[in-house]
Amino acid sequence: MRAGRARVSLGPVRGRVRRPVRARWRPLGRLVHAAGRGDAVSRHELLSVRGRTVAWVFPLLLLIGITAGDITTGAFEIISWTVLVPGVAAAICGVRGTAAFAVLAVVVYVCADTVWQHRDETGLPGLVLVVLGGAIAVVAAGFRVGGERRMLHMRDIADTTRRTVLRPLPVGFGGLDHAAVYLSADSEARVGGDFYDIQPGPHGTRVLVGDVQGKGLGAVETAAALLGTFREAGYHEADLATVAERLETRMIRHREHTAGLGRADGDRFATAVLIGFPPGLPDAVDAVVFGHEPPMAVGPRGVRLLPVVGGLPLGMAELAPTGRSGTPPVHRLHLAEDETLLLVTDGVTEARDPGGVFYRPADDITVALAVDPRSAVPARLVSLVRDGTLRHCRGRVADDTTVFAVRRTPAGREPADGG
Repeated sequence: MRAGRARVSLGPVRGRVRRPVRARWRPLGRLVHAAGRGDAVSRHELLSVRGRTVAWVFPLLLLIGITAGDITTGAFEIISWTVLVPGVAAAICGVRGTAAFAVLAVVVYVCADTVWQHRDETGLPGLVLVVLGGAIAVVAAGFRVGGERRMLHMRDIADTTRRTVLRPLPVGFGGLDHAAVYLSADSEARVGGDFYDIQPGPHGTRVLVGDVQGKGLGAVETAAALLGTFREAGYHEADLATVAERLETRMIRHREHTAGLGRADGDRFATAVLIGFPPGLPDAVDAVVFGHEPPMAVGPRGVRLLPVVGGLPLGMAELAPTGRSGTPPVHRLHLAEDETLLLVTDGVTEARDPGGVFYRPADDITVALAVDPRSAVPARLVSLVRDGTLRHCRGRVADDTTVFAVRRTPAGREPADGG
């Protein structure tokens, strides 16, 4: 299934990581922040040293070079070159800076006409050209700066949406050590159809990782609806099967609502893995798989695929055979204290190299564990899978990609209510 590709950058490994699709792979430690700047970075931020803008240096050096060349070599026509200065400033400076360089260009021209008087090309027509060029540059700078402000405002709105759908997870939340990486298939997108969350509660801590079919804002809306239901049901419901049923019901209701609005995306579905960490059972987890990639247990002794029988994706329960429940069963699984649960979306398992070979994360993980058993730690594990995925597909992610790793904290403390 192809997940939605809706726009996000990256935070530390414990947060969400976003990376432009065609960016070259970089070694571990050079993360592109999920809340990062992307293409929305303003020119002021790019052309700055220690927080101070240096954009004005470039047009100033150009003006000095033109003036010096005109005085000493006679190689330049002062009219045709001076008018370029405010044009360059309009591309990289603010409106006031551009206006200042427009005035300087006029001053230099007037000096050439009245003081140096060694050019036949100077005169009133040339002065009009420099003044007109400066005025146009100031107007262009105003449009550019206004566009940047609107773009940054939209980025802030997108970041707020991202924090609503993929909320920041505190360290040790619910008694779990966790790490997540998100790679957007759309370099312009800040959030897509992949989703994950942790919900502590009186009946244990629950984890949800999933992938909405489709793309665009509709996929984001569907992910938000499912996460809202998970956060409530995961806290209040004692039985994990009931949480799974609530998610299925929410998906059906959401589809009916979108279909009632006449939207073409009223037939969405979602794959997901629902995990429960039951209190008092430190070596066990419960799992429900909705047509998703089954979870893997990663520990110092290697990688093992957990024996889970997957069911239909969320929103497709009506396709279950007659007499069978459309909700997948709950599986109780053994998980050693030093093992980490690894959950990925199909952006990882369907990543291909130029020869069309699919990526197999278990192979890289096995090699890494043989070198250093600490590779099973959630933060290291998600970085390992992220880097392996980007290496394998040469940095060309074809689908939204989520890597999520979680295990009980070493202290083994009970989950705290909240969230």
